[in-house]
Amino acid sequence: MNRESFLHLLAVARGDEPADLVLRNARVVNVFTGEILEADVALAGEWIAAVGSGYEGRAESDLRGQFVAPGLIDAHVHVESSMVSPPQFARAVVPHGVTTVVSDPHEIANVAGADGIRYMLAASEGLPLTIFVNLPSCVPATHMGASGATLEAEDLLALRDLPRVTGLAEFMNVPGAVLGLPGALEKLMAFQDGHIDGHAPGVTGKWLQAYVASGPTTDHESMTVAEAREKARLGMYVLAREATAAKNLRALLPAITPENARRFAFSTDDRHPADLIDEGSIDHNVRLAIAAGLDPVTVIRMATLNAAEALGLRDRGAIGPGRRADLVVTPSLEDFRAVQVFAGGKLVAEEGRPVGDWPIPQVDERAVRDTVHLDVGALSFRIPAEGTRLRAIGLIPDQVVTEECVVTAKIVAGEAVSDVARDLLKMATVERHRGTGNVGLGFVQGLGLKRGALAGSVGHDCHNITVAGVDDAEMRAAVRAVKELGGGLVAVLDGEVIGSVPLPIGGLMSDQPVEVVREQMDALLEAAQALGSPLHDPFMQLGFLALEVIPKLKLTDQGLVDVEKFDFVPLWVA
Repeated sequence: MNRESFLHLLAVARGDEPADLVLRNARVVNVFTGEILEADVALAGEWIAAVGSGYEGRAESDLRGQFVAPGLIDAHVHVESSMVSPPQFARAVVPHGVTTVVSDPHEIANVAGADGIRYMLAASEGLPLTIFVNLPSCVPATHMGASGATLEAEDLLALRDLPRVTGLAEFMNVPGAVLGLPGALEKLMAFQDGHIDGHAPGVTGKWLQAYVASGPTTDHESMTVAEAREKARLGMYVLAREATAAKNLRALLPAITPENARRFAFSTDDRHPADLIDEGSIDHNVRLAIAAGLDPVTVIRMATLNAAEALGLRDRGAIGPGRRADLVVTPSLEDFRAVQVFAGGKLVAEEGRPVGDWPIPQVDERAVRDTVHLDVGALSFRIPAEGTRLRAIGLIPDQVVTEECVVTAKIVAGEAVSDVARDLLKMATVERHRGTGNVGLGFVQGLGLKRGALAGSVGHDCHNITVAGVDDAEMRAAVRAVKELGGGLVAVLDGEVIGSVPLPIGGLMSDQPVEVVREQMDALLEAAQALGSPLHDPFMQLGFLALEVIPKLKLTDQGLVDVEKFDFVPLWVA
């Protein structure tokens, strides 16, 4: 805030100058005290000047008793997972009442390194949605997968003072943190005076004690009540997540009590366009929590003040003098839906649609284009038989964790092949950044395909190409289609593409409007269902099959990983 704005704010608060806008006859959700207050809200530019009565305004709006809540905050999200650019992501979430997100751009960073982070900051400049950035802590996630870049502590420190950078993003290298290993230690120590985001699925006991001691203060990976409570008791903020693939919110709600509710906030982590448009973002979390019986004001506090305090954002998260004028107007708390959204004192959305002038930042995208480099003709998906039993990745619906399944292989002509009758599909993770030719081979159960193949350049977190199909020819055709798109998601049948979503920005994001991407994704999911998959979004789950920091069994371009052992394991079981 500059000097002129500051003096104007004080003058409005004193009543010496008229407010720029007064919202009259509001029922204000006071997240400081847990009350609903009948009051007017006076705005001075981007800021709230006063919450009370007796203020005049150059412009006034009568809310006729509707509720006014602080703008919602997503405490941990990967914007890239929306498959659209930051301006289009904002168009999807702001009309739902989300005015601030804390983004971890480690998806684009794993593709393009520091250039990818700078792109995300530039592409989100000046939007009605404030996109803060936590710098990616694990690029690559581990030594067991090949990414397009590597970021060491000195690389992160060079970015630390950029505008809207708030701290260090989810620290996935739990052994590195707990054991104080080189590389991990330097990053953690460099950010001890700022926010460090956690990522500790299933970590408990003394290892959790050491992990918390290393610096992380938030965590979005809890899956059980016991896990959430243990983390909260050690001082962490538990971010209850409701993503497209990982739906943990309902399971965690019983962990929240009046005594500990101040240690909980919300996260969406990864959500695809259809879910963002149809269900919403953090507002969806809010409705689910209230419908489950939590007190509405407590839930709104979790979605606003708790998140702001957890992340050190002192200028937002509540309706009070000197706070940023990010506001949501809703007729009902029980069915929380935004009818008006203000960002920085301006009306930016109404009745679920953007209004006013939304800037589109002009950004040089050369560093994040042309990111798929591989020789499709040289790829081999053959798996010579080395026994009769093998390890397969078992999908768990609505989760990104997996199981390890030991199954009898189907052997044809001395090779292990897909067995559609048992829903056992061959899969591969293909390195796509440097053209090394690395291919990890394995099998997956639970994808449900009866025909064809699915593939995508979204393969968390290294974002190599993940592909699964009924035979090698279909898999090869799918990988070729992804390359020809310059990155994207595809469904293939008989060697022909029957559905696709081009993602030319880093192989992760489209350059099209979010509504167009949603239509493309709807058609692609219909194609996947026609191939036999019963999953809500098989591409989201396929993309997580390469993430070697989420239990139990995953497949990188370098081989099969037992996440709990933090090491490679052979495909064949002796």
